[in-house]
Amino acid sequence: MTHAVVIGAGPAGLMAAETLGAAGHRVTLCDAKPSVGRKFLMAGKSGLNLTKDEPETPFLEAFAEARGKLAPILSAFDTQAVWRWAEGLGQEVFTGSTGRVFPKAMKASPLLRAWLGRLDELGVTIRTRRDWQGWRNGELAFLTPEGTETLTPDVTVLALGGASWRRLGSTGAWAAILQEQGIPIAPFAPANAGVAINWSGHMARHFGAPIKGVSWSAGPHVSRGEASLSVRGLEGGGIYSVSRGVREGHDLFLDLLPDLPVPEVTARLARPRGKASLSNHMRKVLTLTPAQIALVQEMARPLPEGLRATARLLKALPIRHEGLRPMDEAISTAGGVPFGALDGNLMLRDLPGVFVAGEMLDWEAPTGGYLISACLATGRWAGQKAADWSRDRSGPTGLGGT
Repeated sequence: MTHAVVIGAGPAGLMAAETLGAAGHRVTLCDAKPSVGRKFLMAGKSGLNLTKDEPETPFLEAFAEARGKLAPILSAFDTQAVWRWAEGLGQEVFTGSTGRVFPKAMKASPLLRAWLGRLDELGVTIRTRRDWQGWRNGELAFLTPEGTETLTPDVTVLALGGASWRRLGSTGAWAAILQEQGIPIAPFAPANAGVAINWSGHMARHFGAPIKGVSWSAGPHVSRGEASLSVRGLEGGGIYSVSRGVREGHDLFLDLLPDLPVPEVTARLARPRGKASLSNHMRKVLTLTPAQIALVQEMARPLPEGLRATARLLKALPIRHEGLRPMDEAISTAGGVPFGALDGNLMLRDLPGVFVAGEMLDWEAPTGGYLISACLATGRWAGQKAADWSRDRSGPTGLGGT
């Protein structure tokens, strides 16, 4: 029986292990942490967004310049396939009002438990506390509590994640290992990240407040998602979706009233306000929240003179910030293994028998179902192609061996 080793037990690695196991391979799944799926569990704390239920074209467009390379992979394991897969694990799913697909249980833990049960039924061996060190004399070397351990698989799938959330296992340390083997690596950068803001003291009472029903923009990137005020700045899906634009140097703007044109906002501001302050007037005629008004005052003090100028400001409020939060706080990272270093099977051209999946690949997608969906799809693709590649071959692989 062919022996396959999968390194990294996030969603991409778990899916690769499942696919290889279902194809009849003896699979060993290794992870550096004491337990598997740590980032997956963290992502599901506020609701596990598995995928996005929308037409193929806008779905693929979310992956920007990587969409051409990912298109066949995502088509092979699309939204409906993710849906069927989750329900096959006994996890009923539903589509929210924005098209995001969640398990009805919302959390990731029930799905992960069922998934691990399936892997156990397939005979997958899971080894934790196995920190991959690269290759030693053609063998995979791992640092374990007992010392160095080596494995000699017939085929290997690398699914080690990106370079954010180090405490959950995504350290990016694998990049140096692959570079030693001549594999190019695109530099890591924060993706789906919050923005850092040095707030004035009067904003403290609004920390934790949501900013809803708005639109964020940074260059070509636009989002109608929600964000929240935090001690460190602005966080949440709305900001994460435009963080690439911020990273690339575009100014960040907030439209507090995306469904109202400037003339309508001006007309509402022109309504009699009596002795009410401008803040209370805006709250009444525009239904702005105290947190939204405080944000306007924080970013534009003093307010411009004239109702039309104020309306324009509310429609395009410049957000002054200190850049993105540090990469280790980002939900994901851009950069990684370029598609040019891989063939269409996600196998490294210079390391036959070694396949790559998940956030290790140099692609970037917003939250909202795209990120996890692509990790699942690339894990499944790499697992299938690894199984196909090894079918008629024998002997160890990993460092030029066949």
